[in-house]
Amino acid sequence: MDALDIKLNDAFPGKVVRKDLLHEIKRAVNVPSFVLEFLLSRYCASEDPEEIEEGKKAVLQTIEKCYVRPDESNKAQAIVEQKKRHKFIDKIHVKYVEREKRYWAEMENFASKRIAINPNFYQQNEKLLESGIWAEVTLAYNEVEEDDYAFFIEDLRPIQIAHFDEQKFFRGREKFTTDEWIDVLIRSIGIDPDWLTERSRKLKGDRNGRRLKFHILSRFLPLVQSNYNSIELGGRSTGKSYFYSEFSPYSTLLSGGQASTATLLYNNQRKQVGAVGFWDNVAFDEVAKMKIKDADTIQIMKDYMANGRFSRGREVTGYASFSFVGNFDLNIPRIVNSYDHDLLVTLPDAFDLAVIDRIYNYIPGWEIPKIDDSAYNNNFGLITDYLSEALHYLFVHDSDYVGIVNARLRKGDNIEGRDNRALQKTISGFIKLLYPTGQPTDEEFDEIVEYAIEGRRRVKEQLNKRKPDEEYANINMSYINAKGEKVVVYCPESKYSEATQNPRKADGCTVPTEEVPNEANVSTDNVASDNSTEVNVTEEPKDDIIPQGPQPKSLDIRHGDTGYSYDNLFAEYLDGAKNIELQEPYLANIYQLQNLTRFAEMIVKLGTCKKFSLTTKTCESIEETQRLQTALEQLKAALADMGVEFEYTFSDLIHARFIQSDNGWNISLDRGLHIYQAPVQPKNYFLMGSYDLELRPCKETKIIYTRIN
Repeated sequence: MDALDIKLNDAFPGKVVRKDLLHEIKRAVNVPSFVLEFLLSRYCASEDPEEIEEGKKAVLQTIEKCYVRPDESNKAQAIVEQKKRHKFIDKIHVKYVEREKRYWAEMENFASKRIAINPNFYQQNEKLLESGIWAEVTLAYNEVEEDDYAFFIEDLRPIQIAHFDEQKFFRGREKFTTDEWIDVLIRSIGIDPDWLTERSRKLKGDRNGRRLKFHILSRFLPLVQSNYNSIELGGRSTGKSYFYSEFSPYSTLLSGGQASTATLLYNNQRKQVGAVGFWDNVAFDEVAKMKIKDADTIQIMKDYMANGRFSRGREVTGYASFSFVGNFDLNIPRIVNSYDHDLLVTLPDAFDLAVIDRIYNYIPGWEIPKIDDSAYNNNFGLITDYLSEALHYLFVHDSDYVGIVNARLRKGDNIEGRDNRALQKTISGFIKLLYPTGQPTDEEFDEIVEYAIEGRRRVKEQLNKRKPDEEYANINMSYINAKGEKVVVYCPESKYSEATQNPRKADGCTVPTEEVPNEANVSTDNVASDNSTEVNVTEEPKDDIIPQGPQPKSLDIRHGDTGYSYDNLFAEYLDGAKNIELQEPYLANIYQLQNLTRFAEMIVKLGTCKKFSLTTKTCESIEETQRLQTALEQLKAALADMGVEFEYTFSDLIHARFIQSDNGWNISLDRGLHIYQAPVQPKNYFLMGSYDLELRPCKETKIIYTRIN
């Protein structure tokens, strides 16, 4: 136990669990996390290694014996009939049937809707009458032939917390600093916050190592903020879908993107509200594949996303948030620098401008690294069910936090109607999550505001790209910080993109631009009314906000990323160079020589290079070195035919890998040219990526572009 573990156990006794045990057992059984943690807290509440091992065995045995799988419902019913009683772990609902004037219980995976239940059970656990609860249920067989039911509930023990004391939760929160509480939340969903901090510092726009943590915290917002609409597109295996399906019984995940008016919004035939009436959050998995079954579903969704109400024969009000999640395999730099595509290009056609404009926050999922074993939290965290109850309490108490936002948020320029609603909801959600009992400091509040504006700006930038006129052109949103300075907020990936900041518009459309104040004629249009000082976050003149040509940068390529060929990685930086030097120590294998040849082809296509120099190491044996030298001689002859002089030298002292050119650029390569994964089937020449490197998955690597003159 580290210091935070000790503090967490002291602040929330009996409400914490070791998350490494959860990860270990989760690999063996497909059971919701809050069910596993309930059993772990019962059987593994010890620091003794032997007792923990015995406890883990008990958990697995309990699941094997008691957990009802959907495809084994008939077997489960037979067990009760044969043994006369049996204990199950399942989700249970209780419904009042008006026609019969009585209550019936229904167990989700047991596949029976007519289970008799004693009134004491649902009177003591009101959630049974609402969304239902997970519980240990002892079912007994009814042998009275005259009765119209076969099973009745003999005993019921809720797995979910029956009563949540918000004041105890608030008092526990007050014992932690902001940084500690952020780490508690992230640990509680099974991720190591130090792992995030280490990777966060590599990102553009990250000043304090908290950017990735804020991305993860943004996933919580639909669980604490009613009628909140967010989207996250990014790489696979980053935990998007897993979060919304595992960490709260108040959230549901619609797999495959299937949605209809009846299931999602309102069933006219049954006169019953759909999912928006039963859940705090409805998440749409694989949103790119989302199929809209009814022609009017999108129109009703627009009404609901705008104000939480819609008309479907009668006026219906709901509070559920919408979370759209999906994979984004395209190259981010190429998309943001394209005039023809945007960062919502993978959404279905049914998502028109009106739907997109109702999204409050776009989480840049491509910045979040893949979750692997090194990312798992091996320390304590809050029990998932306890945390979900805290989130649900905050979800239904909106009004308590609206006043804080309205009193402190000082808006700058270009924050229009839906922008304002988006900011209020995002900021309110963060305050609920991080500061449920008090107010953040000025610096903390400004950090939240800046993140909220960035998330909304990312939505607005894509709208501006799609719309041929100037309706969404006011993308330079700003706020007044605690020092009275006006701060314009940008999205890191598109800050210097001409295609995103100034997209092409249809003929006859005028796009408003900011004029640059000068000493002779200072415009007051964009100056705060309280005599604040304006701060230009780019620290560059406004009329030169988008530098021309390649810029110094650090590029992090994640494992499995595609879209990177030598042409789009290096061509613009080497264009115009007459002399190019490559230091690549490792060329012993055939695939490494193939990479060198592809790099040489890129140089030839540039058309300006006259001399290409290579420094490399000798191989482990004389024979291998001779084969390498023969290959390099063949490359030398081939380049000579193309008008490029090629020379190579051997040095066993080198280690660094870089490209240097006489046009002023040094490119540092931590993997050299060898950034690509080997094909899964090396002898299958028909796999995508076999020839076009832009389609081949990469290894994790870092490339740094530095100007040297």
